[in-house]
Amino acid sequence: MKVIETQLAGAVVIEPQVFGDSRGFFYESFNAERYKAIGIDRTFVQSNVSRSSKGVLRGLHYQWPHPQGKLVSVLEGEVYDVAVDIRRGSPTFGQWAGVMLSAENKRHFWVPEGFAHGFCVVSEFATFAYQCTALYDRECDAGIRWNDADIGVDWPIGQPLLSDKDTRTPLLKDVPAGRLPDYLA
Repeated sequence: MKVIETQLAGAVVIEPQVFGDSRGFFYESFNAERYKAIGIDRTFVQSNVSRSSKGVLRGLHYQWPHPQGKLVSVLEGEVYDVAVDIRRGSPTFGQWAGVMLSAENKRHFWVPEGFAHGFCVVSEFATFAYQCTALYDRECDAGIRWNDADIGVDWPIGQPLLSDKDTRTPLLKDVPAGRLPDYLA
């Protein structure tokens, strides 16, 4: 597998080794030993799949104080996937990294604990898969506004389809300090 660093330390793109021929293909979507060797030594406790239509934007979501790391990929279609560093005191606080994930490129994106996450669908639909390091906790569920100008994510769509929840999320500067993780160097 190939690991591609992003400008956010810890958030990496992973390209699996794909074996294919005229019958189809095979690749490992996760291998604990290989991931541990690249610094991702986590246990995944919840696996989710969502399907969304073109133009849907989900995010930017996170959990605190019970954070989730997420290993994300696309099974059908294509999305633009984003991680935002929201760890108070981090040298990259408020910065983001984005990557195109598709069924065709088979890339995975590791979004560590302490980062907000979101994606938008650029194909007619997309089936999105993510493995999480912590269970979903409604009491810890939180978000940052998708179009926060101080973060400046360059989304590839102008007028996304949003959930009611995602239309009400605050700007990063308006989130109380106790609702954000701390940077642990």
